[in-house]
Amino acid sequence: MNASSPVSLASNALVNTFFNWDLIAQTFPRLITEGLLNTLIIAAGAIIVGVVIALLAAMLLLSNRWWMRLPARIYVDVFRGLPVIITVMLVGVGLPAAGIRLFGTDPFGYAILAIGIISGAYTAEIFRSGIQSVDPGQLQAARSLGMSYLRAMRLVVVPQGIRRVLPALAGQFVKDIKESSLVYLLGLAVGQRELYFIAQEEVARTYNSSPLIAAGICYLALTIPLTYFVNHLDGRLREGPRPESTPAPADPDLPDTPVAASGGESR
Repeated sequence: MNASSPVSLASNALVNTFFNWDLIAQTFPRLITEGLLNTLIIAAGAIIVGVVIALLAAMLLLSNRWWMRLPARIYVDVFRGLPVIITVMLVGVGLPAAGIRLFGTDPFGYAILAIGIISGAYTAEIFRSGIQSVDPGQLQAARSLGMSYLRAMRLVVVPQGIRRVLPALAGQFVKDIKESSLVYLLGLAVGQRELYFIAQEEVARTYNSSPLIAAGICYLALTIPLTYFVNHLDGRLREGPRPESTPAPADPDLPDTPVAASGGESR
């Protein structure tokens, strides 16, 4: 087959479009020094916001009063049902347009808040299921010791419930990292741009998709170790704590001197 055949030309064009290693090497320094750091800041901030919201929402979902459960159920159903991109735009563009400028004109704070609100809706259901899996007798025993309902939940029930859903929580954190790529829609300023934003800028400049491959490698470097950690954590929790091996107590009727392995008489 001739080297200039249509198949060969198409193959070379495909490789050059997605795997231009020179362009990937040029993009990596900015991805690492700026994009990776901002992605981690957005994801970590969103996780903190999400956990705080989720704990409150989960407690409301477990309430015996319908008027306390209702707002939490609406929040969870709405933000789990909306596409992530709509929530990002509503929070990052809609709130400032409505005069609710929680972070002034800085889009970075709105990015963290948007991903955190979405994360909180999913994490609330994770917390709820974990708390409900705890034996009700734990709460009753704590109340019988004189603890108030809130104190018993805070010190006894909630810690046990969270421990049971740690793998699901870690999986949600992996999802938060990936969803942080959508905040590029908010027009982050120079120095605030995350992995996808930087890669998209390079794609628009060079009309080549190789920077997206570079960004994808960075995301995989974050998410794959976390995914394996989740699997490992899930396996350890399923197995339970390993019992410590303790030496058998010595029999006082046996002599302290070792017995020869052979059946012959000792000299």
